[in-house]
Amino acid sequence: MNPNFLQTPIDYLKGVGPNRADLLKKELGIHTFQDLLNLYPNRYLDRTKYYKITQLQQSSAEVQVIGKITHIKTVEQKRGKRLVATFRDETGVMELVWFRGHKWIRENLKLNTPYVVFGKTNFFNGTFSMPHPEMELLKDHENSLRSAMQPVYPNTEKLSKSGITNKVINTLLQQLFAETKNNFAESLSQPILQSLKLLPKNEALLNIHFPQNTEMLARAQYRLKFEELFYIQLQLLRKNMIHKAKIKGYPFVQVGDYFNTFFSKHLPFNLTEAQKRVIKEIRADLGSNAQMNRLLQGDVGSGKTIVAFMSILLALDNGFQASLMAPTEILSVQHYNSLLELCNKLKISVSLLTGSSNASQRKEIHQNLENGELQLLIGTHALLEDKVKFKNLGLAIIDEQHRFGVAQRSKMWHKNKLPPHVLVMTATPIPRTLAMSVYGDLDISIIDELPPGRKEITTVHRYDANRLKVFRFLRDEIEKGRQVYIVYPLIQESEALDYKDLMDGYESIVRDFPQPKYQISIVHGKMKAADKDFEMDRFVRGETQIMVATTVIEVGVNVPNASVMVIESAERFGLSQLHQLRGRVGRGAEQSYCILMTSHKLSADAKTRLQTMVHTSDGFEISEVDLKLRGPGDIMGTQQSGVLNLRIADIVKDSEILKLARSYALQTLKADPKLEQPQNQSIKQTYAELVKFKNIWNYIS
Repeated sequence: MNPNFLQTPIDYLKGVGPNRADLLKKELGIHTFQDLLNLYPNRYLDRTKYYKITQLQQSSAEVQVIGKITHIKTVEQKRGKRLVATFRDETGVMELVWFRGHKWIRENLKLNTPYVVFGKTNFFNGTFSMPHPEMELLKDHENSLRSAMQPVYPNTEKLSKSGITNKVINTLLQQLFAETKNNFAESLSQPILQSLKLLPKNEALLNIHFPQNTEMLARAQYRLKFEELFYIQLQLLRKNMIHKAKIKGYPFVQVGDYFNTFFSKHLPFNLTEAQKRVIKEIRADLGSNAQMNRLLQGDVGSGKTIVAFMSILLALDNGFQASLMAPTEILSVQHYNSLLELCNKLKISVSLLTGSSNASQRKEIHQNLENGELQLLIGTHALLEDKVKFKNLGLAIIDEQHRFGVAQRSKMWHKNKLPPHVLVMTATPIPRTLAMSVYGDLDISIIDELPPGRKEITTVHRYDANRLKVFRFLRDEIEKGRQVYIVYPLIQESEALDYKDLMDGYESIVRDFPQPKYQISIVHGKMKAADKDFEMDRFVRGETQIMVATTVIEVGVNVPNASVMVIESAERFGLSQLHQLRGRVGRGAEQSYCILMTSHKLSADAKTRLQTMVHTSDGFEISEVDLKLRGPGDIMGTQQSGVLNLRIADIVKDSEILKLARSYALQTLKADPKLEQPQNQSIKQTYAELVKFKNIWNYIS
């Protein structure tokens, strides 16, 4: 069959017409025959069993019965009328009932002719009745393509109201299969089909829409899930291979004075094995002729910044400039402050550029960047402005990359003749399955151990009733000279309510921790930036012992002396947020604590989140649980929620198929990078079509 046939606009399918086509496009995104073919059912009704009338039970299950209509009457009721048909089989009698559409139904019903009726039953006065049944003449039922497992398709209220019911969609698919004679081009290679004993494409498509039985349905679903994930992985892996082959980078061949002096004289602590391994991976990338595109994952406090700094030193040793971009001013200021001392020791010129930088500071930065005097620039989105021009940017580091859009990242690329090497850092552990799907085109490095001397944070869950005991514990910690965070949730929709919660909480804390013995800072979203900074600064300097805040402190505040994190209404936070907040303590040598406060009313999901937090501090384990609870879209944040717009696969439930698909995609490309071998022609053709018709790009951010 001509592959372009499936790109025919849906308007041309018999039974559609302009109005239906318009609705299908708007409501379900069905523009072509291919889109309709790829509209997979949500679930299936088992139509394999036929009941006798005497076998019917009083339950909410849908049933089907074969029988004949022997009598039809109209019954008056308080409001309007109902149409009632007497329906018999060899065992008994039931009623079919309609409350609307009487005229049309009455004209079309045939008496004493075998029908199959399907629907839910009611039981009243010793008789079963079936309101508004689905009906089909027995002879049509036996001849139709409709299968025993009845598919239920995605639908919307607008479609149903316009008469495009599940039955109509099913009929349109029957029409499509009749026009194509179920002759669909195979899209996987014979070696893959044979190795995994997969159904051929024709059989898989037929059995996903019209399954013969449950076994064939399961095999069809497996085949189509594998195919979908295989092409996403093929796309990502090819992107990576082409990137390495085509996109040249500056080779950093020198390991010179900056790196060696720092390593031998100024390293603040011994590197962990994980840090050494990651630096080795980065050095190998920087030394090759290809542009580095690497994602560095590491939990809060795992020492990513020092790895980033050593990568910067490699750039400077080779005569290049470097930049470090963070999503918030607080975080960029913190990076600047933590690296300033090290830069001074090594006589490296470094500047900070944020939205708050004044005109004269900006002018000086722009000048020194262009003439090459400024070696390292740290800042926020301000680094992306067109005015910011480097003399020779060799390495761009992006922190917490999920907060930057794709377009923003690519701006960094165009600041040079050759694109700089890119190192993306995140403290939000990304589950393996998601990393494989979303960042499959990046090389991934993971720092999976904490520096020595870091003690495990003790995490406990306490109910509001235990508040007095918790406050007593806080007083004891403050006596020891420690500091405390108390965090309140912030949920945009109810800002007034959140503010009230925060202020109520603040007042009760002031009562329990009176001045002048205790000093308290407060930080929330309604404050001016300067006031926030002033309060934060007091806490950082140790002038206040308690910081009461909304989640503005989630990223970036580093106070080694703070040893307790109290999270109020912890059930209102997501897992990754709880994990990030907990990471604000445990930064010094003292034992630290995280106390999750909740009311007694908890949902099942909230209980799972709290139990996970108490049970583990491993960010990757937490991210896997989070993925199961929330799904991929949520984890990536809203701007990336379309990242995995999958038709049939589910990367949480189908993680094993995903790993398999990736390994087969990798094998295929290693053996035949350009897909030129005869056995891979079907893959090459399918891939070209997916790229041509943009279908695959829907998946990739």
